[in-house]
Amino acid sequence: MAPGAEASSGATMAATRLELNLMRLLSRCEALAAERRDPEEWRLEKYVAALEDMLRELKKQSSKPAPELLNEYSRKVDFLKGLLEAEKLSSSTEKALANQFLAPGRTPTTAKERTPATKTVHLQTKARCTGQMRSELLGTDPLAADDSEELNIRRRKGLPSDEKQSAVELDAVLQHHQDMQEKLAEEMLSLARSLKNNTLAAQNVIKQDNQTLSHSLRMADQNFEKLKDESDRLEQHAKKSVNWLLWIMLIVVCFIFISMILFIRIFPKLK
Repeated sequence: MAPGAEASSGATMAATRLELNLMRLLSRCEALAAERRDPEEWRLEKYVAALEDMLRELKKQSSKPAPELLNEYSRKVDFLKGLLEAEKLSSSTEKALANQFLAPGRTPTTAKERTPATKTVHLQTKARCTGQMRSELLGTDPLAADDSEELNIRRRKGLPSDEKQSAVELDAVLQHHQDMQEKLAEEMLSLARSLKNNTLAAQNVIKQDNQTLSHSLRMADQNFEKLKDESDRLEQHAKKSVNWLLWIMLIVVCFIFISMILFIRIFPKLK
């Protein structure tokens, strides 16, 4: 065999070995993500970091897999990374919202899987977050709800792992998740109706206050117009009174003047 052919064959085997290691580690990470982990669990985070490094190395290989397969690997690694970031959030509402934006893988990682493991993990995580939100709304103990969810998952895991049973388990998870979503939707609808009734009541009160205020403003305007009319009438009356008084004073002055002239004429000056 020529040296170039041997080099090409060695690169292909290295790339295949790297891809196999990536698939094995990815399958292990999916299994860890499906389990209930302690807050101090560090293996999954380290494994995901190693997956990112292996994926980068795989993309640099000359004989790398098809672009669709690389995109699927990247999709699953990004899903696991986003899942870890969502688990670090403090509020269950934030966790549920972050999980809504996660995109699980579209194809199974191994040939034994009937449904992509990341999709199952996504459904379990959404169901867990929904149960926590429901517990917070109802004021129940979220730890008890998580324990009940964990018990149901363990019971499902204890059954035989053939394809038919896997389908039944997935249907049970989907049904459980749908039931919890329906209950949460009913509770949110009830809260929305209560909020709507309170808003309508407040709106009616504000409307009545506005009507009362408008009536008071109209009455104030009417009183102001009446006061203005009375002020004009009083001013005219005052002007008329002044005119009559002036005429009377003129008449009195003229009368006194004429009387003095007549008095002087009638009674001449004494010598």
